[in-house]
Amino acid sequence: MIITRTPFRISFAGGGSDLPAFYRREQGAVLSTSIDKYMYIVIHPLFNGNNVLLKYSQTEMVNQLSDIAHPIFREALSMYNLTGVDINSIADIPAGTGMGSSSSFTVGLLNAIRAYLGKYTSAEKLASLACHIELERVGSPIGKQDQYAAAYGGLNFITFNQDESVKVEKVIMSPQIRSQLDENLILIYIGGKHTANDILKSQSSAISNEEKFNMQKRMVKLAYSLRETLQDNNLDDFGSILNEGWLLKRSLVKGISNNDIDDIYKKGIEAGALGGKLLGAGGAGFILFYCPKDRQDSFRKKMKDFTETPFSFEYQGSQVIYVGEKFY
Repeated sequence: MIITRTPFRISFAGGGSDLPAFYRREQGAVLSTSIDKYMYIVIHPLFNGNNVLLKYSQTEMVNQLSDIAHPIFREALSMYNLTGVDINSIADIPAGTGMGSSSSFTVGLLNAIRAYLGKYTSAEKLASLACHIELERVGSPIGKQDQYAAAYGGLNFITFNQDESVKVEKVIMSPQIRSQLDENLILIYIGGKHTANDILKSQSSAISNEEKFNMQKRMVKLAYSLRETLQDNNLDDFGSILNEGWLLKRSLVKGISNNDIDDIYKKGIEAGALGGKLLGAGGAGFILFYCPKDRQDSFRKKMKDFTETPFSFEYQGSQVIYVGEKFY
């Protein structure tokens, strides 16, 4: 048996610039962090070595890889022509809630498969393979940030280049300020699940419009501004940058926000937060608020009708956390 653990991510600024429709015209950039919420993948030899047993939100037992309904399972296993395995996935956070769960699943699955086959895999290799599976083999209309965030882990500034290369740089800041930033972030679960593919298709199409493209460029500039303020060990502008980025993002296409989300966001700001954003493509899931510690008691009282999800920054990417004796 082999078990991998792969973190989910929170994106602070620049989201959408990792879509090919943008970075093939101009370099994209995002600033994000992995958090201590995980996707676990367990792979084990199957008693019947001719079949494949998959357990996720559904259960599949097949004797032909091409018969697998789950597209990522199908493409990842087909790429290695791997059969005779029992694979389970377990997640700390529901899918479709804006934390990059699909890509964490892909990265963790590839890490588990390659470890099962006795292959060492670097973070760069895991991320690039996950992009290949999701964007090329499955054809999902998504970007690249989630795969790299999950594979590398940590607080990163990630750039996306026209030649398809990706660069991951750690954000260097003092441990004290980083801890303060961690403490000042509050995650509110608002429920529901979004259909990220539909929203991202619309966003990619919108980028062809020059006005929307320029808005996305402004969002990239905010990612650079956020990196600069963090590396200067200054949190004064963090909330306002989040807020500006959210206002830009919600105006890109319909479906990113709605009246209910706008009302919750407004209530959070009135409760003491200095800024925030809905995570992921939009439509549902989690809202992240930046709220200084001295305002948090008041914030929590005023937002008591919503479920807070405690979290902390995480600094490891996808890891093999268990290897059974059979694989030593």
